[in-house]
Amino acid sequence: MLDCFELNDGCSLGITTDNASSNYLMTHELQSTLEASGIEWPAFSNNIPCTVHVTRLALGALISSLGVKSAQSPGYTMSAISNL
Repeated sequence: MLDCFELNDGCSLGITTDNASSNYLMTHELQSTLEASGIEWPAFSNNIPCTVHVTRLALGALISSLGVKSAQSPGYTMSAISNL
């Protein structure tokens, strides 16, 4: 697959992912594959967590801990809000 997309030259600077464990496994497998071809590509420093995804998870945890209720209660629908 790396050959198919011409990603075998070691010029990839990083991969942006969410923080699912399967993505960490994928980057370690990519590291092993590239090392077998003589290309140094450290997975730890080249896997870049998506800042927006991580921020959303952190804000969700904060809002939940504060006990803030969802705006999705009767009378508050997205169409009603957008009509304001």
